Amino acid sequence: MPDSLPALETQRQQLLQEFSRLGDLRPGSITPTRGTCGTPGCHCHKPGDPGHGPNFRLTYKSDGKTITETFPTLAAQRKAEREVAEFRKFRQISNSFVDVNSRICRLRPVEETGQSVEEKKRPKPSSGRSPKR
Repeated sequence: MPDSLPALETQRQQLLQEFSRLGDLRPGSITPTRGTCGTPGCHCHKPGDPGHGPNFRLTYKSDGKTITETFPTLAAQRKAEREVAEFRKFRQISNSFVDVNSRICRLRPVEETGQSVEEKKRPKPSSGRSPKR
């Protein structure tokens, strides 16, 4: 899509404004888990019983390790859901920002410095040895 340079710069400014409107955010995924408890007579140990749950957990990576957090209350879970949704918005804006900047870089003209081809050539490196006397 051939956009003009001023239009792309305007789009970049709009994306920067969207960055400034982001709220609290954090990476991760919220997933439900089900399972059995340690009480042998509990209903969760009966065949065909779905077990306890669903219990929702937040999972994310930190320093190369997977971290899993459980939520003490439903309010804490809702808060984490809002933060993860805001992080997804951040990633979408960030990807768009990089895309727009790449297109700006391709369209922006090269500024000539006025050097000739001879001036741009590099001198040959020395051999590092001084001649024998």
